[in-house]
Formats: sequence, structure tokens, C-alpha cells
Amino acid sequence: MTYKATLEWMFGQLPMYQKLGKNALNHKLDKILLFSQHLGSPEKKFKSIHVAGTNGKGSSSHMLASILQEAGYKVGLYTSPHLKDFRERIRINGKTIGKKFVVDFISKNNSFFEDNKLSFFEMTVGMAFDYFAKKKVDIAIIEVGLGGRFDSTNIITPEVSLITNIGMDHTDILGDTLGKIAFEKAGIIKEGVPVIISEYQEEIAEVFQEMAKIKKSKLVFARKKGITEFKTSLLGKYQSKNIKGVIGVLEALEGFSVEQRHIKSGLKNVVKNTGLLGRWQVLQDSPKMICDTAHNYEGLSLVLDQIANQIFDKLHIVLGFVKDKNLASVLLLFPKDASYYYCKPDIQRGLDAKILRDKANDFGLKGEVYDSVSNAQKAALNNAKESDFILIGGSNFVVAEVL
Repeated sequence: MTYKATLEWMFGQLPMYQKLGKNALNHKLDKILLFSQHLGSPEKKFKSIHVAGTNGKGSSSHMLASILQEAGYKVGLYTSPHLKDFRERIRINGKTIGKKFVVDFISKNNSFFEDNKLSFFEMTVGMAFDYFAKKKVDIAIIEVGLGGRFDSTNIITPEVSLITNIGMDHTDILGDTLGKIAFEKAGIIKEGVPVIISEYQEEIAEVFQEMAKIKKSKLVFARKKGITEFKTSLLGKYQSKNIKGVIGVLEALEGFSVEQRHIKSGLKNVVKNTGLLGRWQVLQDSPKMICDTAHNYEGLSLVLDQIANQIFDKLHIVLGFVKDKNLASVLLLFPKDASYYYCKPDIQRGLDAKILRDKANDFGLKGEVYDSVSNAQKAALNNAKESDFILIGGSNFVVAEVL
């Protein structure tokens, strides 16, 4: 098959969370363990860092990869979801996995996929682990897809585990309280492996403390430390919340030589080194237009707080969500004096823009419905003056269409 045909097969025939939501999940690790055995246990052939959390795990993963690259290491990076091309998920020193490897991997293992009915995510995790093992990376940064305990990435035994923070997201899958969600994410804590928590949250700290005690793992709450002097080129003041966790990981990581100059240059060159997209990404300046993948209460509150500190005349917001989003919890964050352009991301799970508009009206948010993300963006640009500000977001998939 061609690369295009391979992707169509992957996306069209296998269940994936991005399309089906919780129905795509089986809350077991048996299939990924079976696949790993089929591949020769590639995850045991390279060192790794495991990253979980509600917000910031993608940015933190890219920061770690960039810093370790600056220190001269060959660094694998596995993240999800992708925004423009599937191959963004699997990188080595910023370079995406080759199309030929993707095609050959799917072709070679096709009968195994069909016989065992692997999910999209199980398949791609196996692909990443196999790729990193074959390319002999020095270390790989592995981002959890969803939760932690039953996530397909959770078959690794990392050098260090990082949990960025806990927020109310994916409650239909992970639980309806912060404690339940924290328990699922604490599932990545391994026997004797140090774990860093980027943000200290008093109401759930005990969850991590108990799990670390059971696993005999050293636990560090990085956010209880003093202010760090390190800065990152990633825009968005919320990135400062991630830096401490990243520094905590590097302090706990043994066997790697990382100096302060590597940390400084790595943080300054995250986008250049890793290709990170969609975090307070400036698309143009007049009018100022940014996109951001924040999609839950905690993430959106940080983005909207930052917008409140910008200087502009009028705010325009291109907004779309997925169906399983708790709208009541996020719409209350948005300002009533902005103009809204409601749209539906072009995926099966996309929330109908008319439903979003009607719900937003209940919160005093006024706007129009558009039949695509592209048309909503065009309308915002047509209506905005050079002194205005445009935000595009609400979902990874809205940002993906813009990019």
C-alpha cells in the first residue's frame, strides 16, 4: 500500500478514541502486551521517561526532548494526538518517522492486527516502540495518551515518571472526581522509579503519596520548590507551570549528563528542536490571531487569563468542541463581550455547531454558526480590525484544521 492508503486503513478500519470516544477503550493492557511480545518487547531495548497529566504533558514532553537533544543525546518522542500528519506522533531528534517505516510496519503486522483486533492507539504505540528500538535511541520521552493505568504506553519501566497536574477532563472514562482521576494517572508510577509531580494540589496529594509508598518510589512535588530562572520559547504564561516538573525530572534522571546550558538552550529551542505545534501559536499579527489546543477547564482558564492581559480592541473567538465535552464547566469561563464563531471539527466526535451555539447562549455568549472551521476562521478575519484579537480553539481537532 501507499502511505496515503495505509493511513486510510489505519484511521478507517480500526477503533480509535479520537473517532469513537470511550467506546474505543477496553481498559486492559493485554493486547498491547501481546503485541509487544510479538515485536520482541522493543520497549525493553531503550531507556524512557513517562509523562502523564491533564494539561501540560505534551509541552513537558517536548521540553524534555529538546533539552536532551541539546545535551547531545538521540531522543525519541512519542506524543498524541497529531495535528497535521500522523507522523508527528513519532519523532527522533525532531525528525518524524519515515513514511516507508509506517507502510512497512503496517504491512508486516497486518495479519496480527486483524487477528487480535488491536485499537488504533495500541497499534501506533507498538510502532513507536519498535521504531525507537530499531533506531537505538539513547532515551525516549513517552507521553500517555489518556489516563495512565490502562493506557497502552503503560508497559514501559521508565527512568523517571512525570505527572504534570490533575484536572476534570475525560470524566466519563477516568472518574468524576479529582481523586479518581489522580488514581488513574498515578497508575504510571512503577516500582522503585522516581516520580515527579509538576503541580502540588493539596486535595489529591495523598493519592500520589500512597501510590509512591506502595511502589517504594521517591516522590517529588516540583511546584513546592522555589521559583526557577529558566525560560522557554513556548508562548503562553502557563508554560511556567511545566518547567518545574521538567527540571525535577532532569534532577532525578541518572546516567545522563545534562548541564544548565543544555536546559536553557533546550527550553529556548523547543519548537525548533521538536516541531511542537498548537501551544499559543501565533498565526498572524494584524489582527493578532493565535490558536491553542487547550480544551478543558484548567487549560482554557489559563489561555483566557493570558488573553485578558493582551492589548486589543475586540475579541473574536472561533470555537468548536467534541461531543463528550462538559460544556457547562468550560463555557462559564468565556467572556460575554467577545464575538463567537461556532464550528464543528470535521470528525465523528465533533459537536454540532448549532448545539454549541444554543448552549453558549445560555451563558450569554453571542455568535453565529458556520459549516466548517475554515469558514468560521474566514468570517472572524473578515470581521476583525487590525487592532482586534482572534483566538481559535476548544479542541485539538479545531486547531488541526486551522494548521
